[in-house]
Parts: sequence; structure tokens; C-alpha cells
Amino acid sequence: MIIDTHAHIYAEEFDADRDLMLQRASASGVGAILLPNIDVASIAPLESLAAAQANCIPMMGLHPTYVKENWEQELATIEAQLFAAPERYCAVGEIGLDLYWDSTFLAEQQAAFRLQVQWAKKLKLPIAIHVRKAFEELFAILDEEWTPELSGVFHCFTGSKEQVQRILKYEQFYFGIGGVLTYKNAGLAEVVAHIPHDRLLLETDAPYLSPVPYRGKRNEPAYMTEVVGKLHECLGLSVPEIEALTSANAVRLFALEKFLTFEHA
Repeated sequence: MIIDTHAHIYAEEFDADRDLMLQRASASGVGAILLPNIDVASIAPLESLAAAQANCIPMMGLHPTYVKENWEQELATIEAQLFAAPERYCAVGEIGLDLYWDSTFLAEQQAAFRLQVQWAKKLKLPIAIHVRKAFEELFAILDEEWTPELSGVFHCFTGSKEQVQRILKYEQFYFGIGGVLTYKNAGLAEVVAHIPHDRLLLETDAPYLSPVPYRGKRNEPAYMTEVVGKLHECLGLSVPEIEALTSANAVRLFALEKFLTFEHA
């Protein structure tokens, strides 16, 4: 079984063919899909999909690029959603820092990230981290907030070997590997060999970051097989071994035995 640990398949990009997309995912071996939240507006479609599909498991959080002038109101609504029924969520996410396009709201992003990390520790949930052009700023917060029970994943990891070693010091943190691995000049194929096998997770970030040969098109969980194939090339492990170890890693990090039936898990 393949577990896609990060996909926004509740987004409007899938409204026209969501059922068919889910059928293709199942046919390609994807047994579970984890759904990170983005902002207040995404809560309703996320919850609707999670309620309709037993193998679609929600997270709850505020994405850093949606931290704007009204971030405190957004965060208050998300906090209420999360704390009303924390057992319904597999993680606090998608949270983090993003300075790729704009640094206007860096202070607000930092405050929102720190607060959501604190929620995760209080609720004993892992965190799903989005970080872009902001590793050092994010590490500074994690260094202050980290405690041994804190766990999580660096979603869509595209960092360096040195950043791998830095993240491993946090003990219970994993690396989400997706379509970027298949990009010729991304450099991730060289880095992934330095990640311990028991810290690897699979993800699509659908509808974004489609792997080769689908680059430039809408991504979807069925394309996870292309990432598995590339990991096979990079690591020398068989496809069944990669599927088994990444699924076991996902079950362990996100406590998915609480959400999936035995035949899925």
C-alpha cells in the first residue's frame, strides 16, 4: 500500500472529476490520503471529503502564505475547529514559514507557527511543516519550542544534506518526498540517500508539483507511483520495500491505526 501523506484533493481543481481521481488513486495502490488544511475557507471542503471517504484523513492548521492582516481571526477559528475534536485529526498542519514570494508578514508567520507548534504539543499531535526560503528562521523557532515528544514532517522536503542532519537532531521528524525528486536539476535525488529509511514519507502535494512525466499538469495521488519508481533508482530498494517502509513510517508518525481499518493499514 502507498500512503500519500500530503494532498489537497479537496481543492476546487478536483471538483469536476474527484470520484474518478480517487478511483485512479486506488487502482495505483494508494490506500490512504492525508489532507492538510490551508485556511478557514478550506475547512468546509476538507471536512466534507474526509466525512465521505474513510481513507481521507484530515489535518488542521493555517498555512503560512495565508497568514495576512486577519491572521489572528483565522487562527482563532482554526483553533476552535481543532480543539473541538482533536481526535479527528492526524496532525496540526499545514503550518510553517514561507518567504519565497514575500516577507511582509514574517513576524505574523513566526507567531502563528509558534502557536500552532504549542497546540500540537498540548494535543500530542505531529506537525506538518511547510518551509520555503525560511529554513533558518524556522529552525530558530523549533530550537526554542522543541521537546522530545514533538514530532512531525518537513513536507515537500527540498533541502540540503546539511539540513537533513539538522532536522534529524529533532529526533522524531520525517521527510516528505514528492514529485520534486523526479526533477532533473532539483538535486534532491542526491540528498535523499542521506535520509534514514525510517524517516521517509511519500506525498504528492496534489494538485501541485506533479512528477515527471506529468510535470506542468495537475498532480494527483495516482502519480505517487512515479516518485516510488524514482526512489527505487536512488536507494536501490525494491518497489514493494519502498511502499512498505514508507507506509509503516506514515502509520507510526500519524498514528494512522486510529483512522484506518486493518486491511488498509
